[in-house]
Parts: sequence; structure tokens; C-alpha cells
Amino acid sequence: MDFKIAVLKGDGIGPEIVNEAIKVLDKIGEKFGHKFNYEQGYLGGESIDKFGKPLTDETVELCKNSDAVLLGAVGGPKWDVIDPAIRPEKGLLGIRKALELYTNLRPAILYNALKDASPLKPEIIGDGLDMMVIRELTGGLYFGKKELTKDYAYDTMYYTRGEIERIVKKGFEIARLRSKKLTSVEKANVLDSSKLWKEVAIEMGKDYPDVELIHMYADNAAMQLVINPRQFDTIVTENTFGDILSDEASMLTGSIGMLPSASLGDGKVGLYEPIHGSAPDIAGKGIANPIATILSVAMMLRYSFNLTEEADTIEKAVEAVLNEGYRTGDIYSEGTKKVGTVEMGELIKERL
Repeated sequence: MDFKIAVLKGDGIGPEIVNEAIKVLDKIGEKFGHKFNYEQGYLGGESIDKFGKPLTDETVELCKNSDAVLLGAVGGPKWDVIDPAIRPEKGLLGIRKALELYTNLRPAILYNALKDASPLKPEIIGDGLDMMVIRELTGGLYFGKKELTKDYAYDTMYYTRGEIERIVKKGFEIARLRSKKLTSVEKANVLDSSKLWKEVAIEMGKDYPDVELIHMYADNAAMQLVINPRQFDTIVTENTFGDILSDEASMLTGSIGMLPSASLGDGKVGLYEPIHGSAPDIAGKGIANPIATILSVAMMLRYSFNLTEEADTIEKAVEAVLNEGYRTGDIYSEGTKKVGTVEMGELIKERL
């Protein structure tokens, strides 16, 4: 099978980590008989430097006409002093909007080999963690009606039934692919928008009798992630709660350099990127951790191309390399073997 992938390497360590992910993807293509065709676009700071704006119409069209988008990272201090309206992060928001990506998938996986990196006690994390946080990406407080004056300010958490239905449906579908357990997080005890959210979740749950539906308030969910994270498998929640809880869940794994993400909509094109930033302080030094980007490619294979075996192969290769004791600097500990960006990519490629 042939696939077209738009590659937006971005800023900072973006080019380095994307290059390693492409090497792994090419090896998967060779192993399983697929052809991955890449076309480069520009996003963020590199687009500002080249075209004077963080996102061009040409890049948008490239992404729309591709089967998936692979993104490195955007931003850096170089562009912090320019007009906020054209900073690199605006490009990221712009491409998400252009592709109508309303679902953000944030897995939080703590591998057994990295248990010591977690801030939680061993008796809490057990043999490791594996959860998926599904965040609504285009509604809620960040996009509702707002106003700021010298004397007052307000933001509106606004959701339509349709917006809730489509994200909760994604939650049920992904929970069905995992352990068939879905936790819907809201604040129905105080927020009307959450009351509607819970009502919709209950109604939709009737169509997924094989999936256990659990309701939990957002503040309790934040607490439970720390005291008993293994109770969670798949979490679905609105934009603001999802922003907070996905960051909290990511820190349970010990390193932000390990975690991938996917942004999906109803169209065919998904966007895949590591959750970490562009890390300009280590750019060009060959020490960045490429694993989050490599695992983002695995998510691409699973959610955009429906290539489950290929995705599993990458994830198992990553786990094998970690079990053998290889570490980039961000996850290094005494007694393990420190490697750089390229060597880590090569090790994973060899284990496929």
C-alpha cells in the first residue's frame, strides 16, 4: 500500500527527531510491503523565517491532500519577540483548525524498564501504566465567547450536543479497542455544560453495552491519577479539563520525551506529534530523545492507516531497546547505556 505523508519538521529539535521517525517508518514499509511518500511543508518558526507567517496556504493544501501529517515541534525564543498574532504557535492552532481536528489522543505509558523515572511510589504504579486521555480540542473555554476589561473578564464554556456526541463517540470507539473501560470526566455537580456532557455520555453508552462507562468529576480525577492511576484505561473529557489531566498523566511516566500524541477529526487526515516542545537549548547537539516521535508514527499507523500489526511492531521495538538498557539523556540513570538521537533511532530500527 502507498501512503502520502506531509512532513512538517518545525523548529528546534524537530528536524532531528522527525528524521529518526522517518527511518523507522521506512523500515516498516520495507518489512511489511508498504510505500511511504513524504512531502515537506513548513510550520511555525521555520515558516516565519521563510515566508513571514507561521502557516501558509500551500502547507494547508499539502496537509489536506495527504493521508497523514507528521509534525516535529514549533517555537523558540528566537520568535518570542515578534507580533503575537504571527508567533509559531499560531501555525499549530491554524493547521488543527484547517484540518478540523477536534480529538486529541494523549497516551500515557510508563514502561516497566522506566519505573524508577516515575515520581510515584512503586506500590502505586505496579508493573507500569498504560492509559489514554482523549481531549476535546476545538470547543469549551478556549473558544467560547469571552471579554476582558479593566474591571471584569469572562470566558464561556460552550458546547453543543453535537460537539459532545462526536468526542464521546471517539471515546467509546477507542475504549473498545483497548480494555473496554471508559471514564467520562466532567463537573456536572456545578456546570451546566457538564450536565449536558454527562447526559449525552449516558445516552451514547446504550450503543456500547460492551464498554464499561464510569463518570468522574474533574477534581476527583486529578486526585485519582496520583493515588490510583491504574484504575484508568481510557479517559474522555472536554478541552480545559483535558489540557490539565493529560499533562498530569504525562508526568506520571517520568519523561515528557517519551510521549506521542494524535489529533483527529472526521476527515481522513490526522496530525501526529510528540507532546514535548522544540527544546531549542539542545537543538543540534544530537542528544534529543526521538522515542515520542517514533511512537507518534506508531499511532499514525494504527489510527490513520489501520495498520495494527505494524504499529505493534514499533511499540515492541521501543520496549525492547529500553529493556536492553539504552537511554537518551532525559531518561538516563546510573547503570544504563547513554545514547544519542541517531543511535536511539538506529537501535529501534534494528529491533523491528
